[in-house]
Amino acid sequence: MTRPFATLSATAIVLAAGTALAGAGETVTYRAGDLEMEGYFAKAEGEAKGAVMLIHDWDGLDDYEKKRADMVAALGYDAFAVDLYGKGNRPETMEARQAETKKLYGDRPLMRERLMAGMSQMSEMSGAGKAVVAGYCFGGAAALELARSGEAEAVAGYVSFHGGLDTPEGQSYPENTPPLLIAHGGADTSVTMAAVAGLSEELEAAKVPYEIEVYSGAPHAFTVFGSDRYREEADAKSWASFETFLGERLAM
Repeated sequence: MTRPFATLSATAIVLAAGTALAGAGETVTYRAGDLEMEGYFAKAEGEAKGAVMLIHDWDGLDDYEKKRADMVAALGYDAFAVDLYGKGNRPETMEARQAETKKLYGDRPLMRERLMAGMSQMSEMSGAGKAVVAGYCFGGAAALELARSGEAEAVAGYVSFHGGLDTPEGQSYPENTPPLLIAHGGADTSVTMAAVAGLSEELEAAKVPYEIEVYSGAPHAFTVFGSDRYREEADAKSWASFETFLGERLAM
């Protein structure tokens, strides 16, 4: 997918503005089973063209996902940043973050339950009929988990930004899985190019439509504003592709 220079320049401006966005959305409390959750909902500017559920990285829902949700809302889509850890649970150390992700990676039904609770809450708040599910890092892996489950209705596509790509033993992608967009850094040492190739082979065998974009020199977490891993060009290109994907999948 080739992006004209003018489009990428406009996207870069949007991304720069996004880092300075004041919170346009609202904090939302809801439940997943017996656990109280705290998400963030940003209403579309104007009539919603669809809805987007955003899944957080391993550090839990924070200002990063809220900014991304506000940016999605500015594109004309209702955006809900889901919580997979529980209200007030925002791990700050590497050990605590590993423990939270390990808990969900080790209990896939629990991960799916919390994802579906987020989908249900988004449906209650948004009048949009169709949705796209997208996630960052751990959230990207969670988005693919939901795709493999086949449980979410009215989902028109799934997106992973520098997310985990491995499929757990015993799982597979249903043939009716909606299209996937994978945004990956070529210099990512956490999720290797071998994993990218493996996913491509798996999706080809399952006849699932997909696009994989690899950005030269981009490390893991290349979209995280202000971090030493941030790569503006890769972020701009992946956001432009995301915007196009939303337009294609939610306009149908």
